[in-house]
Amino acid sequence: MKALPTNDGDPRSTSSSTPVEAVVTPSNVTIYDVARAAGVGIATVSRALRGSAPVADATRAKVLRVVAELGFRPSYLGTSLAEKRHAAAGILFPDLSGPYYAEVVMGHEEAASRLGRSVLIQATNGRPDAGAAARELAGRVDGLVVLGRTVPDALVEELLAGGLPVVLLARPPVGNADSLRVDNLTAARALGEHLGTHHFASVRFLGSPDASHDVAERWAGIFQGLAKSDTRLDLTPCNLDVESGTRVARDVLTGPDRPDALVCANDEIALGAISSAEELGLVVGVDVAITGWDDIMAARHARPGLTTVRQPMRLLGAHAAEVLDERISRTRTTPRHEVLPAELVVRSSCGAHPQGDRR
Repeated sequence: MKALPTNDGDPRSTSSSTPVEAVVTPSNVTIYDVARAAGVGIATVSRALRGSAPVADATRAKVLRVVAELGFRPSYLGTSLAEKRHAAAGILFPDLSGPYYAEVVMGHEEAASRLGRSVLIQATNGRPDAGAAARELAGRVDGLVVLGRTVPDALVEELLAGGLPVVLLARPPVGNADSLRVDNLTAARALGEHLGTHHFASVRFLGSPDASHDVAERWAGIFQGLAKSDTRLDLTPCNLDVESGTRVARDVLTGPDRPDALVCANDEIALGAISSAEELGLVVGVDVAITGWDDIMAARHARPGLTTVRQPMRLLGAHAAEVLDERISRTRTTPRHEVLPAELVVRSSCGAHPQGDRR
């Protein structure tokens, strides 16, 4: 099979040169092969395939001719070039257990329903083939929401290059994808400053900043908030679930350097920590202070009430559905990067409040 003219193999060039032999088959053809053979960039191939402007008629015709000749059929553009709509959106999670994910999904589904779209949900649950799961889901939807570090940046860029609209949640921007996240840093700084007023000798942060962008910002904010105090701040890695919180807190609270306060990366860790403290005969809010993050329903009804940071979980999911719909319907072609506010909620679990703000 002969490739269409290229210029030194540069897919951005439209200049003519001597045709070269292309060794491709329908099973391994990529968008880069199409771009190289058509003498255009991969973004132009993407726009031509999805029928989105601006692409000149002659360029679109050339791209479609090359696509037909090479047998290019990326799964996330659908099984037919003529039918590019599924009336469905996808949402990709690392894990569907826990109240945080449930709130985000609920908000997303409610908003998607109002917009006339169904939602396909995929959780990778630590699978080694997370990339394959993401590609499979992408082939069944018109756009995809990706939460956190579920898949690497390279795969996000691959999906974008194939023309699939992508919205990232709780993750820094990648390429042309939209992104939505919560202002963890400001709220965590406020929590750290509040803890500083308690004059604790030592505080232990339970969480894994290396595993989550959100947790990394919370750790940094707590560090900044405590910077003006004499409080010592240490870190103990912990997964974001009740079982891990229970186990890690028990180890910390029975260790040789028991801290005055545990600052937990989310409410589930904090609820596990409260359970361990009580099992050890410690009074939460008196013998040890404990704080969380999210303000899930259990945090509001815990005894003592859990000091935490309330983030708009359901709004985050709903807004992601709305932002994705704008890109799918092409009412907007430029990416949006939005940061939603979070709110410190002070209750009794961090002890008596010297400023009279106990709730």
